[in-house]
Amino acid sequence: MSDAAKTKKAEKIKNIKEKIESAKVWIMTDYRGMSVKEITELRRKLKSCKAEYQVIKNTLTVRALPEEHSSVKSAFSGPIAVVFGYDDVVAPSKVLQNFVKEIDKPKILGGVVEGKYFEEKGIAALAKLKGKKELLADVVGGLKYPLFGLVNILQGNLRKLVYVLDAIKEQKSKGGE
Repeated sequence: MSDAAKTKKAEKIKNIKEKIESAKVWIMTDYRGMSVKEITELRRKLKSCKAEYQVIKNTLTVRALPEEHSSVKSAFSGPIAVVFGYDDVVAPSKVLQNFVKEIDKPKILGGVVEGKYFEEKGIAALAKLKGKKELLADVVGGLKYPLFGLVNILQGNLRKLVYVLDAIKEQKSKGGE
């Protein structure tokens, strides 16, 4: 093997290692039977949640895997493509799960979420959880409603005061005390 080929291979291994280390979630899939159009569509959908879908060489990926993920090495056989999610751990798995429901491809083999390996069922369960944005919306909503309640209570007291003052004004205009 020439020095140029070795350098190119080392560069690819380094690139895969960086993706694995920077991704919060990476999900392995068997992409057999998928057309280029379907892969492109999946990549487009994943891009919206800061994730990417990449077909990778098993031998290079196995070399790039850190020691703590050595148990995952056995999953790298056959044609493998990996979803790398960099922002949210739930959103890429939801996008992938929905895509699989639509066209019945690719087959999810398993994945690593925040350093822990999960099989296909674990990734499917992850897709059912609320995403980062949904959880933040719940927190904001939870903070917002008590404030609205307080504002309504305070407005109610002011409204009652205005009604009392209005009633006094009416009474005085009619000649009462």
